[in-house]
Amino acid sequence: MDKALENDIKLYMASRIAEEVSLSDIQNEVNEKFAQKLTYMDIRILASGLDIDWQARAKAKAEEENAASQETPAQEENAADENASDGKTVVEVSKLMRPGTALSGTVKFASGSTADWYIDQTGRLGLENLVGEKPTQEDIQQFQVELEKAVYGGR
Repeated sequence: MDKALENDIKLYMASRIAEEVSLSDIQNEVNEKFAQKLTYMDIRILASGLDIDWQARAKAKAEEENAASQETPAQEENAADENASDGKTVVEVSKLMRPGTALSGTVKFASGSTADWYIDQTGRLGLENLVGEKPTQEDIQQFQVELEKAVYGGR
């Protein structure tokens, strides 16, 4: 595929992503509109190269869904207070695969610090973008337990 066509496809994809169209629908549209035979993985690779803050989009969508499911602001505030005081480590697995990783996501440690985590193609676990204090050994152990539950369903 030549660069001009690739750029046209990326511009089209960016506009459709902004309209919250799924990547699988975008794949069908791109293949039809641009007479291409791109796989879903091709579309994901092109999408990963776009200047889009995927984590911010996912967070905004989750907040919208959460706000829609709450009956009153007071209940939402109480739920937030309960979550903040429960002192548990929370691990989330990203639905989008970051380039160079087998799995990735976010973690909020019981101590309150947050970070992005990843497992690379060789199986090594890493943390980056730490916000807050360095996690304690207990935080790391709890993170590994919660990660295993998130990935393997608590087996």
